[in-house]
Amino acid sequence: MAKQIGEETKITLDLKTLGMIGAGIVTLVGMWFALQADIALAKELPEPVIDRVEYDLKDELIRETIMNTQEDVEEMKEKLDKIDERLYEIQKNR
Repeated sequence: MAKQIGEETKITLDLKTLGMIGAGIVTLVGMWFALQADIALAKELPEPVIDRVEYDLKDELIRETIMNTQEDVEEMKEKLDKIDERLYEIQKNR
């Protein structure tokens, strides 16, 4: 039969376990305050400015990617046409 947990239940923890639990809690609290300080600092800093050069470089990269994709699609169309022609020749010869 399972033990019932109630007022009479006794839990025993050794000193090592209590120390580990305490260290874990202290670590979590320290991380919480460090994170809060970083958030407060980030709120005070000015918003990053996007320079015209950075904008132009991103725009150029996007346009170049589109052109490369277009070239790849054209190559695939050419290969598909060749495959279609070969398939037609194979079926024609049967």
